[in-house]
Amino acid sequence: MKAIVATKYGSPEVLQLKEIAKPTPKANEVLVRIVASSVTAADTMMRRGTPFYGRLFIGLLKPNHSIPGTGFAGVVEAVGKDVTHFAEGDAVFGESVLGSGTNAEYVCVAENGIIISKPDNISFAEAASICDGPLTSLNFLKNLAAVQPGQKVLINGASGSLGTAAVQLAKYFEAEVTGVCSTNNVELVKSLGADHVIDYTKEDFTKSKVQYDVIYDTIGKSSYSKAKSVLTANGAYISPVLSVCLLFQMMWTSIAGKKKARFSATGLLPVPALRDFLFELRAMLSAGYLKSIVDRQYPLEQIAKAHAYVDNGHKRGNVVLSMNESI
Repeated sequence: MKAIVATKYGSPEVLQLKEIAKPTPKANEVLVRIVASSVTAADTMMRRGTPFYGRLFIGLLKPNHSIPGTGFAGVVEAVGKDVTHFAEGDAVFGESVLGSGTNAEYVCVAENGIIISKPDNISFAEAASICDGPLTSLNFLKNLAAVQPGQKVLINGASGSLGTAAVQLAKYFEAEVTGVCSTNNVELVKSLGADHVIDYTKEDFTKSKVQYDVIYDTIGKSSYSKAKSVLTANGAYISPVLSVCLLFQMMWTSIAGKKKARFSATGLLPVPALRDFLFELRAMLSAGYLKSIVDRQYPLEQIAKAHAYVDNGHKRGNVVLSMNESI
């Protein structure tokens, strides 16, 4: 099969298209013919091996797993002898974390892993990135922040993968939503349901007179110390981008004050918890409460271009790789 292989950390050019052996499913696994796979900001960070402490999980001097990519959508081609919940021909989507990469034509996934059937009303391209932005944002807004109806929620980076999902999810939870993005993305964020949109090129939300119950900094471009003044008395600053500064702020606010700084490594949550999130997201997708925004699609052999585009920091929603099929 064709697969992308990276044997060292570095620029997008370390990603090489190679022909390797097609995997064989174990007794409890399904073999998925991948139709589309995701390219995320987290993927590009893992390609670079940054931040350095992340190498404790992915490989100190080189990647432990040479095939990159985590999110996927595709069709079950074969099942192991003990598999009971999937059959050949099933359309599925999910995620392979810290294991077999998904920037390839095939991947094997455990039946009880992060994999479920794909809703009929979304494409493979739209499904491929659900385990990035929507899954992470659901964890942050529902678990970390426990967003309630009527609360004021601000989404920083509202036009990215996590941000476009967060705007929709916060509205689903009946919050009053403010999105922060660039001028070019104001209309997109409005179309997703944001009640208010702040153009960061013209206004600094941390100097606003409005106070927010939750500030979800999806891109880690602000900080708890900057945002503290616009948090309500019991407000929370939450971000999936862990820094040394955020780590100390989390520790400090856990023992002092009512305003909190919080972080969660969503991908490291127990698999059953991630599956529950995925089932919840599928219900929203099927009912039309949530839609996946696909910015660009690249063929597998152009993965370096896909990574370079994500690296520039201006993608709208998601970027996916296509395995030369109509998706």
